[in-house]
Amino acid sequence: MQGKSNPVTPAGYAAMRARYDHLLGIERPAIVEIVNWAAGNGDRSENGDYLYGRKRMREIDRELAHLARRMKAARVIDPAEQPDKSRAFFGATITLADEDDVERVVTLVGDDEQDASAGRIGWSSPVARAIKGAAVGDLRSVRLPGGLKEWEVVAIDYA
Repeated sequence: MQGKSNPVTPAGYAAMRARYDHLLGIERPAIVEIVNWAAGNGDRSENGDYLYGRKRMREIDRELAHLARRMKAARVIDPAEQPDKSRAFFGATITLADEDDVERVVTLVGDDEQDASAGRIGWSSPVARAIKGAAVGDLRSVRLPGGLKEWEVVAIDYA
């Protein structure tokens, strides 16, 4: 997603910010303290606290850099401010029904917020791309690993 904006809901941005603040303000200082203590204990090559601490510090620094890039590219979009609530756009909660009338409820969220088990699908996922702009009653087809799947848009809600 380089060079592209990163749409995210206000709640998703707040979660990214909270994770960044937690890593920077709590986890990293605690690891730095452990590494400093372990470094003072002598031979670093066999010091598990030192080796693990250095490894964990690198992991935290990588995650901090990733979060900083994602937040910089983030474009916070409040679904409640969507002018056309009759169509499926970012932040919409959509009820879909398949050929067997089995319903599935999904919410279109930013890629950083996606969680399929909770029904939150990323904005750039195949399902989201297929139902973008759909209105109630529209049929949309999606090519999934298991084959072509067709859904009807039953309801659209912007909570």
